[in-house]
Amino acid sequence: MRKLWLIFSQAVTVTVAAVFVVSTLKPQWLQTMPWRDQAVVPSGVPVPAHAPPAGVLRDAPGAPAAAVGFSEAAKRAAPTVVSVITSKSAAKHPRRNDPWFRYFFGEQDNGSPQSGVGSGVIVSQDGYVLTNNHVVDRMDDIEVMLTDGRKARAKVIGTDPESDLAVLKIGLDKLPSIAFGNSDTLQVGDAVLAIGNPFGVGQTVTSGIVSALGRNQLGINTFENFIQTDAAINPGNSGGALVDANGNLMGINSAIYSRSGGNMGIGFAIPVSTARQVMDSLIRDGQVVRGWIGVEPRDLTPEIAETFNLPVKDGVLITGVLHNGPAAKGGLR
Repeated sequence: MRKLWLIFSQAVTVTVAAVFVVSTLKPQWLQTMPWRDQAVVPSGVPVPAHAPPAGVLRDAPGAPAAAVGFSEAAKRAAPTVVSVITSKSAAKHPRRNDPWFRYFFGEQDNGSPQSGVGSGVIVSQDGYVLTNNHVVDRMDDIEVMLTDGRKARAKVIGTDPESDLAVLKIGLDKLPSIAFGNSDTLQVGDAVLAIGNPFGVGQTVTSGIVSALGRNQLGINTFENFIQTDAAINPGNSGGALVDANGNLMGINSAIYSRSGGNMGIGFAIPVSTARQVMDSLIRDGQVVRGWIGVEPRDLTPEIAETFNLPVKDGVLITGVLHNGPAAKGGLR
C-alpha cells in the first residue's frame, strides 16, 4: 500500500512539474488544448448555439436603434447653398493720367484688387439668392458657383445693412431652392446643420445644436435677434444656411465670436423669420422701409425717476423730439 502511494505521489509531482515547465517555456501549447475554451455552466441552463465572442457587446432586448445621422437633411439642403465669389478693382487716383501730376508725384500706387469668398442660399427657382450684406458690400463683380459646378454672374437686387442681408439674382435654369422652416419653433438644444464655404475650401457641412435664442446687444447689426449655435462657422460661411434636422432653412449664418478669427463654438445666425421679411421687401421694393417715431429715447432708471419725481421707476424717457418728424407732427412735444 505504501509503495502504491509513493508511485502516485511521484506521478503527480512529475505532472505538475511538466505543466509548469510547458507554461513557462511554451505557453502557446496550452492555448490549443481542447479544454481551454470550454465553459462550465450549471445544468439546465441553455447555452446559445452561436454565443458572441468575449468582449463583443450586443443590444439589449428592446434597446433603441443607433442614432441616425443628418445625411438626408444635408442632401436636401446642400444643393441650394452656393459659393459667392466677389472682387473689387483697385482704387484709381482721379488725376492719374495728368502728366503734371505724374511729374510731381510720380506713379501712384493704387493698391491691390480686393477679393473675397462667402456663401449664399438659393431661395427660389427664379434665381434669387439670399446672403449677407457684408459679403457683397461695395464689390464690383459678384459670381455665384453652384455645387454642380455651374457659375453665373450675379446682380444685386437690394441690400439692407441694418440687418446685414442682401438679395442677388442669377440667370440659370433648373435651380434647386431651399425649403423655409419656422425659426419661431426652434428650442435650445435642437440639432442644426451649418452649410457654407469656409475659407474657400468648398462646401462644408457642420453640425451642432441651438445654444441660445434671441441674442442681441452684440454690436454686430442694428437689429439683432440672433440664433446662437455651436455648429462650426468660419470665415466664408457668412451667408450660408443654418438648417434643422429635416433640411429646412432656419437661419442665415452671419457672424462668429472669436479671439483668433477661427471657430470657437459661438456662431450667430439671422432667424429665417427676419430674413424672409427683409428678402420680400428687397425683391419687391429694392429696399427695406421701416417705421420710425422721430424721438430721442433714453432708458428710465430709478435715479432719473427720483430726480424728476416720477411715479414709475422704469420705462423710456423721451429727451427730444425731431423737428417735423412723425412724433412732432402727431403733437408730441
